Amino acid sequence: MDTHAQLSERDSPSSPSEVLSDAGEEELSRSSRYVRLLRPAAALTAVCLVTILLVSTFVVQPFLIPSGSMQGTLRPGDRVLVNKLAYSFGGEPRRGDVIVFDGTGSFVEDTGGNKVRRLLRQAASSVGLAEPVETDFVKRVIGVGGDRVRCCDLQGRLTVNSMPLDEAGYLYPGDTPSRVPFDVVVPEGRLWVMGDHRSDSRDSRDYLGAPGGGTVPVDRVIGRADWIGWPAGRWASIGRPSYG
Repeated sequence: MDTHAQLSERDSPSSPSEVLSDAGEEELSRSSRYVRLLRPAAALTAVCLVTILLVSTFVVQPFLIPSGSMQGTLRPGDRVLVNKLAYSFGGEPRRGDVIVFDGTGSFVEDTGGNKVRRLLRQAASSVGLAEPVETDFVKRVIGVGGDRVRCCDLQGRLTVNSMPLDEAGYLYPGDTPSRVPFDVVVPEGRLWVMGDHRSDSRDSRDYLGAPGGGTVPVDRVIGRADWIGWPAGRWASIGRPSYG
């Protein structure tokens, strides 16, 4: 009996197919471990994203300031935190409030557009990662329903119900209250709004001939801008003047 041959046969390495099979099983086992590790992280990420979206939809929404129309108070690139509960329990916008609103039907026409693109941009802007959609604006409330807003008195000041406004605390340095004369009575349920940088703001004055006469429906208000949240050096609450 050839014992050497038997030993050689018994100790010979596995066939290539067996080696490949073992390697495949090891790789599959490693992949399964990765999947088990990633599942909790993915679930946590999903929960965080859903929480952020819920908060930004119903409570506080970051809003990226895209232009200089509110300079004097807000700068381009500021991210403000919009309090979406400010007017949710019977409250109404007041004179002096800085608000974010949907200008569809008052400042811009509703042309439909690419709904998927709009939805994606709304999602990104709702967490402050993109500029707001073209229909969203930030302005200061100057007059509410029933107010008579006029420009200007003999000292060049805006008046509301014949009372002059002291706008020194927010008006952009060097700007006049308005170079455009107007005299309007704000319809009930609507608002007269203006930017703090009057010479660089398209606001109610520019839409006097549009539907609504340049005023914005109260139910189009998204919320009140209460804080500057970013950049860090600009952290501050957004105050409102004492008038009204």
